[in-house]
Amino acid sequence: MREGRNLDGHMTGAGGDEAILLARIVAGDRHAFEQLYRAYFPRLGRFLGRMVRSVPLIEEVINDTMLVVWQKAASYDGSCKVSTWIFAIAYRKALKGLRGSDAPLESDPESYPAGPALEPDHLLEGRQLRQVLERALARLPLAQQVVMVLTYDHEMGYAEIADVVGCPVNTVKTRMFHARHKLKELLASQMEDYP
Repeated sequence: MREGRNLDGHMTGAGGDEAILLARIVAGDRHAFEQLYRAYFPRLGRFLGRMVRSVPLIEEVINDTMLVVWQKAASYDGSCKVSTWIFAIAYRKALKGLRGSDAPLESDPESYPAGPALEPDHLLEGRQLRQVLERALARLPLAQQVVMVLTYDHEMGYAEIADVVGCPVNTVKTRMFHARHKLKELLASQMEDYP
C-alpha cells in the first residue's frame, strides 16, 4: 500500500498507520500499543534472532524495546519511518543485552521463520539450504550480519540502516560489500559439502 494523505491531512498507508498508532500511544491508548506490539514482535524476533541467538534474550530485548516505545513515543519526531525508529531502539538494546549476557549463543532457526512454508516436496531441500545459509551468516561479523538482515529480511535501504545502527551510509555500504564477498566465499565452501 502506498503512503498518502487522507482528507484530514493525516498520513495513510503502512508508515502512516504506524505513525497514527504512535500518536495514539502518546495519548495513552493501550489498544494502539497492543496493535503495534503484535505487529513488531515477529519482525523484531527475526531481526534479533540473527544478532542475539538466545530466545529468552530476544524476548527480553523485544519487551525492553517496546517499553521504550510506550514510554518515549512522544519523542518520535517523524524524521524517519516509525519502523526505523523502533529497529534502532531494538539494535541498541540488543547490543546492551549482548554485552551483559552470559547466555549461550544458540538459536533455533525455526523459532523465527524467514518466510512462508515451502511445498512438501521441497521442504527438506529448502530446510537444508536455509541451514547452510544460516551457518554462513552466523560466521559473519555482527555488524555485517545486521546489515544483511535489515536489507534482505526487512527490506530497508542503506539510509534507513544507517539510522538504525547509527553510522554513515558509506559505512553501511562498506559492510554490505564485505558481507557479500565473505558470504559468497562461505557459501561456496559449504555448498561443496551440500548433498
